[in-house]
Amino acid sequence: MALPPQLQPLIGTWRGPGSGHYPTIDPFSYTEELAFSEVAKPFLVYQQRTWSPEGQPMHMETGFLRSPTPSTVEFLLAQPTGHAELAEGTLTSTEDELLLELASPQVLVATSAKSVQATARTYRLTKNQMSVDFSMAAVGEAMTHHLHSDLHRADT
Repeated sequence: MALPPQLQPLIGTWRGPGSGHYPTIDPFSYTEELAFSEVAKPFLVYQQRTWSPEGQPMHMETGFLRSPTPSTVEFLLAQPTGHAELAEGTLTSTEDELLLELASPQVLVATSAKSVQATARTYRLTKNQMSVDFSMAAVGEAMTHHLHSDLHRADT
């Protein structure tokens, strides 16, 4: 089975600045890198990493993105912090933009991990620019915006 054509524009490496905030922490900045790789299957392999302004590793996650229909997406993600997500949502494609809006109404959490109840992710691709937004309900807080990054294609 071939990769669905609606996922083709995501293939590559994306990198740029990001910022985060949450009611329980101080605001912070980071650099983010996303890589979507084709592996001759009907899904993309996903790798994400972030670094502090000083270059120290911060966060990482890995997973798989699939699109069972032209307008739906499923994102399976694992994090070394003890969290796993199955986010599902919509894919909207126009001549100028690709928009993925995903929600994970339940997050699997290891006993030793911080409490996360739900997440929401938005990926907006316009030409060679991608914006990423991440919200979560965690540690007793309702669903709240947590992260935003503006990425550019890094492999051209």
